[in-house]
Amino acid sequence: MNRGYAGWIALGCLALNAGACKREEPEVKPPEAARQPLEQKAPEPAAPEPKEEDTAMAKTTLDCALSVAPSLRVGEPVELRFQLSNPMKGPAFVLNWRTPLEGLWGNDFEVTRDGTDIPYQGPMKKRADPTADNYVMLSPGGSVNGTVDLSKAYDMSKPGKYRIAFRGELLDVAPDLSQVGRPMDKFQPMKVECAAVETVLRAG
Repeated sequence: MNRGYAGWIALGCLALNAGACKREEPEVKPPEAARQPLEQKAPEPAAPEPKEEDTAMAKTTLDCALSVAPSLRVGEPVELRFQLSNPMKGPAFVLNWRTPLEGLWGNDFEVTRDGTDIPYQGPMKKRADPTADNYVMLSPGGSVNGTVDLSKAYDMSKPGKYRIAFRGELLDVAPDLSQVGRPMDKFQPMKVECAAVETVLRAG
């Protein structure tokens, strides 16, 4: 192309609309994914926290706790406190036999001195079927205590570290008054777990 011809083209562009000689640019469209609005998921509902009532309903056994003085002199009474508590929703009628709730009438504790077993030397009872007087009632949330002197039934005349554990079974627990005083062959035992306790007996 010579210079004269190019000049005629330039003059033509000036005479016409200024946009007539512009190059057409292709239209750039946004990607399909960019034009789609992002889908927002609804937040998942938080799990409900368990209510205290639900926790209480789940419990089906009584709570048990032992306590004793951490240190005593040889010859002093070794008083053990036994406590039963009812965390259940309904009442519990507990036969007090073979528990400190009636005293010491059987080998109901495991007692050791520095790891050596101490045999039971206390009284034993022969029994007929119980009556309502042999039961204690525990209302929901209620508790009952009994205290015994272990030195009257176990040899604690020597210094040392004594470990005391309840053997862990209530002979009969009834859910309502109508079942209180039932025959022995109808008993419904309940296993309870009491954490063992220790006391140190020192000379003099």
